[in-house]
Amino acid sequence: MKVIRLRAGKDRSLLRRHPWVFQGSIEKGKADAGETVRVESAEGQFLCWASYSPESMIRVRAWSFDEHERIDAAFFQRRIAAAIALRARMPIASDAVRLIHGEADGLPGLIVDRYGDTLSAQFLSTGTERFKNVIADLLLEATCLTRLYERSDANVRTLEGLQPVTGWLRGEGDTEVVIAENDWKLSLDVAEGHKTGYYLDQRDNRKKFADVVRHYGCQSVLNCYSYTGGFSVAALAGGATEVVSVDSSGPSLARATAHVALNGFDPARHTALDADVNHTLRDLLKQGRSFDAIVLDPPKFAPTAAHAERAARAYKDINRLGLMLLKPGGLLFTFSCSGGVGPELFHKIVAGAGMDAGVDGLILDRVGATPDHPQTLYFPEGEYLKGLLILKR
Repeated sequence: MKVIRLRAGKDRSLLRRHPWVFQGSIEKGKADAGETVRVESAEGQFLCWASYSPESMIRVRAWSFDEHERIDAAFFQRRIAAAIALRARMPIASDAVRLIHGEADGLPGLIVDRYGDTLSAQFLSTGTERFKNVIADLLLEATCLTRLYERSDANVRTLEGLQPVTGWLRGEGDTEVVIAENDWKLSLDVAEGHKTGYYLDQRDNRKKFADVVRHYGCQSVLNCYSYTGGFSVAALAGGATEVVSVDSSGPSLARATAHVALNGFDPARHTALDADVNHTLRDLLKQGRSFDAIVLDPPKFAPTAAHAERAARAYKDINRLGLMLLKPGGLLFTFSCSGGVGPELFHKIVAGAGMDAGVDGLILDRVGATPDHPQTLYFPEGEYLKGLLILKR
């Protein structure tokens, strides 16, 4: 077993059970891509078993902090079984669920979602890439399914020195899937949809939005960065009479329109607008439009903390415009999925947007990802999605 020796004082994160070791913390040692290594302190103390990534700034990702554990098929079988058993205990109102959530489930670099009878997986690290076939077979065995589609096309793979890979890893057939979520039906394509096919992390927030639209009697709703219209369907389910979905992807908007019909809503209540969100918000202000509720769910503006300042300006601008477009007493449901923007910074950004807009608001709720996208005590980087539900005063 190859050994990675850390520099003096660089063992603190592993002693706190944080699973990452960066390049600059390593004193000596190297291994092949994805190879399991023994990580030791400067004094030779065992710290963890880990996968080695020679091209990534995150040079080591911990598999286990138990010196007696072996990283083999049985190890992955135990971790997968524990993750699936955890989801079985959660009250998930859908037949689509995040089964494996990387570091939170003790499997760094592995993302697995279940959409009905189909699994969709991302192998995002050299460690998971090395064990890909073992993991694939164990996933199907644990779920009693036969189809596994690989969506290893996220940009982070390039940081690992890995090429993008997509396609059927096990099984074959149509990549189109219809799932049940709350009381609605939604469709997706595991081959073409974002991430593994859909944003399951917003499931509970979509239900919450339907509830507040109903409770506050919101009739007009603007859904920005609408993707395939999950929040639009939620607004219609909550009783909205006018919903405008704005996105720069024509195919996504076509699916949003199809979702309106799939759930039996009057198509006249929904408008799909293929346009840039920033330009649209400004145009709507010029037109004197206003809305009872607005959703701002933009893509990741700041993948790391280094991008936070530039991202802050973008978040502030769209929230300023959104608050100005709200009617008095209207609701803003605003989100950031940027790991480089923490909850406290996001609150400050939205507060600054309110100051610039001359608008005050009450924070009715703070939200995050669904429980099947867990965050652990030892890995704060897992808190990527944060949202504020604001009532305009």
